[in-house]
Amino acid sequence: MKVIISETKEELGQSAGAYAAMIIRDTIASQGFANVILATGTSQFETLNQLIEEKDIDWSKVTMFHLDEYIGLPVTHPASFRKYLAERFLSRVPPLRASYLINGEGDLEKELQYLADQISEHPVDVALVGIGENGHLAFNDPPADFNTESPYLVVNLDEPCRLQQMGEGWFGSLEEVPLQAISMSVRQIMKSAHVICSVPDERKAVAVRNSLENEVSNAFPASILQLHPDCTFFLDKASARLLTETEVAGQDPGARK
Repeated sequence: MKVIISETKEELGQSAGAYAAMIIRDTIASQGFANVILATGTSQFETLNQLIEEKDIDWSKVTMFHLDEYIGLPVTHPASFRKYLAERFLSRVPPLRASYLINGEGDLEKELQYLADQISEHPVDVALVGIGENGHLAFNDPPADFNTESPYLVVNLDEPCRLQQMGEGWFGSLEEVPLQAISMSVRQIMKSAHVICSVPDERKAVAVRNSLENEVSNAFPASILQLHPDCTFFLDKASARLLTETEVAGQDPGARK
């Protein structure tokens, strides 16, 4: 596991997006295609923007999966992650080889099986993820299921998670935030050859410390990334401010002052 700290969230996004692009280009060069996972939410704005701006990516050779979607939320809702990716990513790059967006509105068992079938045929080369204020990875809130082999599962969203979604402006009130979602499982995320975890903002500082400096525990779901053979955390000065023990690679001057 590597940790890179930038001065600002904009610089974080530039570094993370450029690194993701390098992996995608190298993977296409070596095997002819690349399979990626994209995260959503406010933490990913800068990373995705940089990835879109990167040159010489043959998007026609890229297959995309995404991490999670609310159950029962229409694709027209501002908080829909399908809507997020369609507008903020898919509409801004050339057509992909394929994209698999989670539908939380129909038959959930059929959707889970469909997604499982697709991702089993497309081993993931690079996963772009974030972590929540409660330390969740995708929508695997604590205590997360570290054991299920199912690629996707239905999860219950705890109150801290739902409060975060409201606080980020996706919903007008806590009551509007769905109680359940379809989420990629922790084990499926860990199967990715590379993981890029972008985590800006001071409100994530406690979760960052718990994920990087506590023992691996499902009470801190993102702590499982300590065990991944090729995971890089991209932090900004604000999200990294509580770290005391973490070895940093590529730290910007003054970032830990």
